[in-house]
Amino acid sequence: MSYTYLSSRRDGLVERLTLNRPDVRNAFNAQVITELTAWTGETRGAAARGDIRVAVIAGAGTMFCAGADVAWMAQTITYTEAENIRDATAMSRMFAAIDELPLPVIGRIQGAALGGGAGLAAVCDIVVAGEETVFGFTETKLGILPAVISPFALAKIGRSAARELFLTGARFSAARAREIGLVHKVVPAGELDAAVDGYVAELLTAGPEAIAAAKALIPLVWGRSTEEATAVTAAAIAARRVSKEGQEGLRAFLEKRKPNWIEDTEERTKDTKV
Repeated sequence: MSYTYLSSRRDGLVERLTLNRPDVRNAFNAQVITELTAWTGETRGAAARGDIRVAVIAGAGTMFCAGADVAWMAQTITYTEAENIRDATAMSRMFAAIDELPLPVIGRIQGAALGGGAGLAAVCDIVVAGEETVFGFTETKLGILPAVISPFALAKIGRSAARELFLTGARFSAARAREIGLVHKVVPAGELDAAVDGYVAELLTAGPEAIAAAKALIPLVWGRSTEEATAVTAAAIAARRVSKEGQEGLRAFLEKRKPNWIEDTEERTKDTKV
């Protein structure tokens, strides 16, 4: 599929997506939301076929994402409450679709991630940020609130940090973002790509089905007591142990050899370099 405001390229088993509206700091509008939603559908299909195993989301230019497009926000002033609900629901479904992708999603964050941009960082499984990057749940500064992104942000930063940052709308540093769990690694801007590629390489050594199952397990277990989680976790590990991939991984470990998914990765990487 061709996009107007996104650019994507396949790098072996890695899908690299770029928000491509640098003239407006890669801000969201209705079309960007539609395109990101469509991209998640295509990515889910490619992952199911085994064509890709990791996705990386970045922003073109000097900024990752500034949140909502000013022109789009101007349009919403005239919306009815029903139209606003429709608009917000589409955005919520977009974030949920990214959040639920059955493969690891890495966020490559530079410059700033504000409002919805911070929400996009929140739905990435792993976030690498340049040390100069500024974050903010800035909606209250506009008299609104970070409602749509709140389920995803709260899952990352927790209630205490949300009480401070949602209410004040204050901007905060990449170091602070790492402290509260929104970011996982902070590096100098010139080292962003190397840090992202380091995570990609690590992820490609793990079983792709196991990664998908581990990602799906987290929301199932989160918030349950140990007793409540026991049936879920026992079933999850039992399913993996008898699965084809699980059997291959365990046998490879016992036989002191590489599992077939690593051999496949090496072969695919070799093919892309020819």
